Amino acid sequence: MKLTQTHRQALQDILTWRRDVRHFRNDPVAPEVLVRLRTAMDSAPSVGNSRPWRILQIEDTALRARIIANFEESNAEAAQLYSGSDQQAYLALKLAGLRDAPVHLAVFTDTAPNEGKGLGRQSMPEMLSYSTAMAIHTLWLAARAENLGVGWVSILDPDDVCATLGAPPEWSLTGYLCLGYAEAESDTPLLHQTGWQEDTATQWIIR
Repeated sequence: MKLTQTHRQALQDILTWRRDVRHFRNDPVAPEVLVRLRTAMDSAPSVGNSRPWRILQIEDTALRARIIANFEESNAEAAQLYSGSDQQAYLALKLAGLRDAPVHLAVFTDTAPNEGKGLGRQSMPEMLSYSTAMAIHTLWLAARAENLGVGWVSILDPDDVCATLGAPPEWSLTGYLCLGYAEAESDTPLLHQTGWQEDTATQWIIR
């Protein structure tokens, strides 16, 4: 298949409107949409075709409450790293959509998958978690094409998340995702809107 300017423009539109969403409507996401997103992840690249990502969709309200408590405790600790106006600015940020997002996905990396037979990761075992990050990005773009938003929650104690969700010992938490329809559409990142930081250009150096 030869791709065209139409494809390039569509991809650019998706990349432009891919935002880290924190403000969600609580409208449910149809099961068939979630199936399409899961199928999109099947197309993600991985080292040695190891496919190490493992997904838990968290529906249980008690488990969600424990994740929210984990976030709030971790966020309070993180705030102590700042002082003065920076701390005030940090505390004013909305850094998770855990209470409103209809879909919670805990994404783990299997650190000892049978798939791939170790190919490509002997000297760089971190390639497994990189592969899972690629799968998350694939899901993110596919979600945007479905008019859905994704928020990646990283202010968590990963060991506590693993214990809360009963993850096997060989699973390492790579990301906790909130997924749903955004309260408002914007192509401007939230951290730009709040004045936290603008984008910097990619450093691309020729040697």
